[in-house]
Amino acid sequence: MRLIKILASRLVRLALVLLCVAMVTFGLVMLSPIDPVDAYLGPQMAQVSPEQRALIAERWGFDASPAVQFGHWLSQLLSGELGWSHVYNQPVSEVISQRFQRSFILLGSAWLMSLLVGFALGVIAGAKEGSPLDRLISGYAYVTASTPAFWLGMLAVLMFSIYLGWTPTCCAGPVGVLNQDVSMLTRLHHLVLPMTTLALLGIATITLHTRARMIALMNSDIALHAFAQGASRSDIAWRHGLRHASLPALTLAFASLGELFGGSILIEQVFAYPGLGQATVEAGLRSDVPLLLGIALFTALFVSVGNLIADSLYPLIDPRMAQEQP
Repeated sequence: MRLIKILASRLVRLALVLLCVAMVTFGLVMLSPIDPVDAYLGPQMAQVSPEQRALIAERWGFDASPAVQFGHWLSQLLSGELGWSHVYNQPVSEVISQRFQRSFILLGSAWLMSLLVGFALGVIAGAKEGSPLDRLISGYAYVTASTPAFWLGMLAVLMFSIYLGWTPTCCAGPVGVLNQDVSMLTRLHHLVLPMTTLALLGIATITLHTRARMIALMNSDIALHAFAQGASRSDIAWRHGLRHASLPALTLAFASLGELFGGSILIEQVFAYPGLGQATVEAGLRSDVPLLLGIALFTALFVSVGNLIADSLYPLIDPRMAQEQP
């Protein structure tokens, strides 16, 4: 019974969050100066008569008031549909599904790499506080954390794709080759640079937080007692530090899913990677309201599920938290 109450409470909160996200997103789109008919027509806007513009506005519902448009989209959502994308001319659910398959590989690999590498660097830097290795890792983390994602992506393309020629400059496969004809090795070759660039952003944050936790442990009574028994800093880091620092690292990794998705939008634009981030930019620039709302809801749901997974993993990492829960 208690479990049902907890699940019901979380579902209600999730539904309210999704509704707020949809309302804010819709309000921002309505405040946008982009004319939806001009965005729909693109370069052909000058060749269309006022009568044709009125027909296009009527066909896609652009002439209705914002309240009517949002109410129509909400009624579609309650019936299990996310609407129709006029940019891609297909259901929003299909666009999100197709695009997310590519973005999931990019996001998943970057997230895993940032968690593992960031945690390892943070433990090493915290255990060796004040050493040249600590200063090197900390310097790297501070510089990377303060670097814009798009600038880092352009620098990576310039260095590894143009000067060195190690990686492709764009896309998820060779230009002009059908998707089903691209081998797995070629896909990975196109993925490695955007994935590494995106992971660098997450590595810096996790490294700095893990380092701070390790330094706190090294200055605690636990470490003082271990030092008195002859343990080295490496022994303390291995025996006590990993569990002590893993909880905040895990929390930060799941909480940064939204930030990672935001970074992927910029990275996909720089590398012309055909994922969900590129579809988000296209929907925003061409005022595709149903697609933009669908992506906003999907992203909010994605981040909420990530936080829920983090909450579920806490008792497994530290059993004391399971005992503390009412």
